[in-house]
Parts: sequence; structure tokens; C-alpha cells
Amino acid sequence: MKNSADLKQLTDQPFKLLLEMERRARSAVADSPQQSGEDTELVGIGFRLGDEQFLVSREEVREVLTVPTGVARVPGAKRWLRGLANIRGQLLPLIDMSCFFGGGVAANSRHARVLSVNHRDVPAGLLVDEVLGFRRFPESQRNQETPKTVIRCERFLRGSFAQGDEIWPVLSLKSLVESDEFLNAADTTPKIS
Repeated sequence: MKNSADLKQLTDQPFKLLLEMERRARSAVADSPQQSGEDTELVGIGFRLGDEQFLVSREEVREVLTVPTGVARVPGAKRWLRGLANIRGQLLPLIDMSCFFGGGVAANSRHARVLSVNHRDVPAGLLVDEVLGFRRFPESQRNQETPKTVIRCERFLRGSFAQGDEIWPVLSLKSLVESDEFLNAADTTPKIS
């Protein structure tokens, strides 16, 4: 009660009131147990490509979308660039993740989803076979070694987490969309006439 009484005394001094509120907020954050490195956690979105499951940081995904209809093909683009979709008035390139990583073209299924990448400069929608929802892992349990995967994506993996018998490789969407391979979607293979 003493704290609220102190704030009431400062109602006539708005600048001092704001300073005191900021001081208290900083004090509360500093005393929070989640600030220690051992207690932080990765909150990610689990998804499936083929028979493998992966995890991406929640901060790297703007939204999860159903696969849009009416995707416009891009002439001269690599096979993994499915085309452009109009999402609420914005053009979003759709990338078939399975095909990008050297697998076959992803089958259209009712479980397929698009992960809209949260990147300031590179808009992209990543087509995955299924979104498995949110997953939480303590950072202290991250395995820094890159796990072996069937899909050739090791260069974009940033360790993994284990949950029971399941391994969750962590895919870095930032390193993926900033890679030269991703940014070069033009098909330059010679055409046979």
C-alpha cells in the first residue's frame, strides 16, 4: 500500500511520476527470474517437411496461412518458386520448401500451410507440409550440434532440441532468406529446343 500512496503524492508532478514508474518497472524486470540465461526459452513453431519435423523461432514467422488459391506462376523462375500470391493486397512469393531443399515438389494436401517469413527486406511465404503448432524449449537444453536430416538443409540449422524420442532441428529463416541460393530464383539452365 505504501507504494501506491507514494505514487498518489506525485500526481501533481507528472514528470516525477513517470520517472518513478520507470524506476519501478526496471526494478521489477531486473528481479524477474526469467532474465537469467538458464531460464530463457525458445518459443517456436513446429512444422513438417516430408517425414521430418522442424522448429522455427516464433519471431521469424509473421503469420501462418492456408495455401492460397490463384497463385500466379513466374516465368523463368526455378521450380521451387511456386509463384506469387495476393495476400490482402500484398504480393507474396511462395517457396516450395521441399523442392528448394532438393526433394520433390510438395503435394497439395489439406494439411499444407504457408509460413509467412517475418523479414524486413525479403517477403516470402514458405510452403510446408503441415504446421504442428507452438513448441517451447528451455535454451539450456539446446544441442548445438547440427542433427542429420534427410532434407538437405544443414547449412540453415542452428542446433536442435529433444523432447522424449523426438528431435526438433531449429531452422533459421533469417539465414535461409538471406542466402544467395534463396535470393537467386531465376532459372538459368539452358533450354533444349
